[in-house]
Amino acid sequence: MRIIEIFHSVQGEGPATGLRTSFIRTARCNLRCVWCDTTYSFGPGRERSVSSIVRTVAAHRTRHACLTGGEPLLQREAPDLLRALSGRGYETVVETGGSLDISPLLGIPGVVVSLDVKCPASRMESHNRWPNLALLRPRDVVKFVIQDRADYLYARRVVRTRTLPQVVFQPVWGTDAARLADWVIADRLDVRTMLQEHKVLWGDVPGR
Repeated sequence: MRIIEIFHSVQGEGPATGLRTSFIRTARCNLRCVWCDTTYSFGPGRERSVSSIVRTVAAHRTRHACLTGGEPLLQREAPDLLRALSGRGYETVVETGGSLDISPLLGIPGVVVSLDVKCPASRMESHNRWPNLALLRPRDVVKFVIQDRADYLYARRVVRTRTLPQVVFQPVWGTDAARLADWVIADRLDVRTMLQEHKVLWGDVPGR
């Protein structure tokens, strides 16, 4: 697999926020979201075997892992890595941009899919793979990264017209999070409004 970095931190996004986690960041992405905060992952990275990745993760001594990117589903070895982690008792969140088929992940025990639905401000909304939503299970997560009112209205429409599992509304870092929370409260949406906790703790620093 092509890997950018493996690091030990706390989960900063989604329902698992706050849990000590081993992060595996893969190389390359097929999307170019305007607000992307990990553009350094677009490069080729370094080739790592599944076994060497698992050894590095094991040294962090946590039962939680996160496969992120870039876009981890571009890596053909991703299911093999997830099966290896599952066999060792890890619960692994896979953070995917939502443009690629998630079905190869769904039969692997201990895998939670965190699927982005791209909103208009990302300029990537045309890449949303809508059939993925019907494949999601109750333990999976749909995440909307929201920059402005137009993004919010787009996300609200999806939430109201689709059957979804857990939903997270996450403001683009540096935008008015309280404003987003006010909109959610006013519309009585059953979603989580969440900041990126790792950025609250350490700022916008790679590898944290």
